Amino acid sequence: MAGLRARHEQTAEQVEAQQQAVFNSMVEGVLVLDGAGRIELINETLRRLFSMSGEVRGQTIVEAFHLQELAELVRRVKSERRVQSYSLELPGMQERWLEVNAAALPDRNGNPGGAILVFHDLTRIRQLENTRQEFVANVSHELRTPLSLIKGFVETLLEGARNDSDKCARFLQTIEKHTDRLTFLIEDLLTISRLESGQIVMNLHPVELREEADRAIDDLRSRSVEKNITLENAVPAGLTARADAERLQQVFSNLVENAIKYGRNNGRVIIGGRALPDKEWVEMRVQDDGPGIPAEARERVFERFYRVDRARSRETGGTGLGLSIVKHIVQAHGGEVWLKSELSVGTTFYFTLPRE
Repeated sequence: MAGLRARHEQTAEQVEAQQQAVFNSMVEGVLVLDGAGRIELINETLRRLFSMSGEVRGQTIVEAFHLQELAELVRRVKSERRVQSYSLELPGMQERWLEVNAAALPDRNGNPGGAILVFHDLTRIRQLENTRQEFVANVSHELRTPLSLIKGFVETLLEGARNDSDKCARFLQTIEKHTDRLTFLIEDLLTISRLESGQIVMNLHPVELREEADRAIDDLRSRSVEKNITLENAVPAGLTARADAERLQQVFSNLVENAIKYGRNNGRVIIGGRALPDKEWVEMRVQDDGPGIPAEARERVFERFYRVDRARSRETGGTGLGLSIVKHIVQAHGGEVWLKSELSVGTTFYFTLPRE
C-alpha cells in the first residue's frame, strides 16, 4: 500500500508538472480557481502581465490581484454558468489592456465548482488602433487645409477675380503653392508606407560620404541664400559607408532643409562625420545654431506629423513626415538616429551607417 501510494503521488506530481509546463508555454495568461474561489493554478505569462513575484496559490482573486472587477467576473460566471468576456485596463501600469475570458468549471456532479480565466494581452492591438486613428485624423487634417484654400481661391476666380490680372496672378500662385504641398505630402506618405512595409529594397554599395554631403549642399544652396545661412561640409575625405546613395540623399536633404528652415538668419549649418572606434560604423551629424528644440519635444520629433512649431512648419511648406522618413531610412540600413539640442544654442541630428 505504501508503494502504491508513493507511485500514485509520483504520478500525480508528474501530471501536475506536465500541466504546469503546458500552461507556462502559452502566450495567454491562465488562472484556475477552485470551488472555494481560491487560486489553484497560475502560469508564468500571467505572472509577468501583473508583475507578480511571490506565491499566490491559495489566495482569493482579490487578495492576489486587488481587482474587484475580476472577482465580479468570477461571480457572474458561476451564477450564469456561461462564458463571460471582459476588457480590463490594468491600473498603475503603462497603458496595458487585457481581454479576460472566463468559464465555469463544474464539479463531478455537474454543480458549479471552480472557474478558469484566460487573459489575452491587447496592448499592442490597442496601440496600433490608436496609431491608425491618429494617422487617419492627421492625414485628413493635412489634406483638408490646402484643399479648402485651393477651393476658396478657385471659387473667387470663377466669381470674377480672374478679370483682375493682379489678383488672378496672385491667386494662381497661391493655388500652385498649395498644390505643390499636396504633392509633397502624398509623395512622403507613399515613401513612409513603402518603407514601413519593406517594399523599398536598399541598393547598398560603397558611398563616399563627403561627396554625398556636397550633393545635398548644392541642392539646397538656393534655400540657404534666402536666410544668408552658410552651409559647411566638414565630412572627412575618404570616409565611406555601405549605403543606398539615393536614400542617403533623402536623409541629408531632410535634415539640412530642416536646419535651414528652423535655423536663425545669418547662421551656419554643418554636415560632419567620423568613423566610430569599433570600425564597423560611421556616425554622421547635421548641426545648426538655431533656437533649439524644447526638452518635451525631443522624444517626439521623429513621429509622423509631429511638429514643434505647427504654424511655422505649415508656413514653410513642411509635411511633418521628413524626420519620420529619416528614421525609417536609417533603420533600414541597420543604423540609429537621435538628436541633441540646447535652447538658444542649436540642435544636432546624428545617425549611424555601416562602414564599408
